[in-house]
Amino acid sequence: MNFESIREYCLSKKGAQEDFPFDEHTLVFKVKGKMFALIPLERLPPQMNLKCDPERAIELRENFNAVKPGFHMSKKHWNTIELEGDVNAKKLSMMIDHSYDLVVSKLTKKLQKELEDE
Repeated sequence: MNFESIREYCLSKKGAQEDFPFDEHTLVFKVKGKMFALIPLERLPPQMNLKCDPERAIELRENFNAVKPGFHMSKKHWNTIELEGDVNAKKLSMMIDHSYDLVVSKLTKKLQKELEDE
């Protein structure tokens, strides 16, 4: 997946928004104000950070060379994925889905209801 297709996919998630809360070089995707994906635009090789269940994070790191502990993030709850590595588009989409779903599941019931009603 290239940057634009990743961006479109992230924004296709219900309630997803993009923002630059840290600097003009780090694109962040949020749902109800909570981050589910980050893309450092100037980092080479291109990569992105995704939230992940801790056990699944370890499994992904063991199975894919391109999946590392989250760069500048909680190593337990975030993975960094090198976008030119051995993770194909389908698997990356599944990782984005997992990150989004994990964040939504941790939202308050009120925010989950607001999201549902959008």
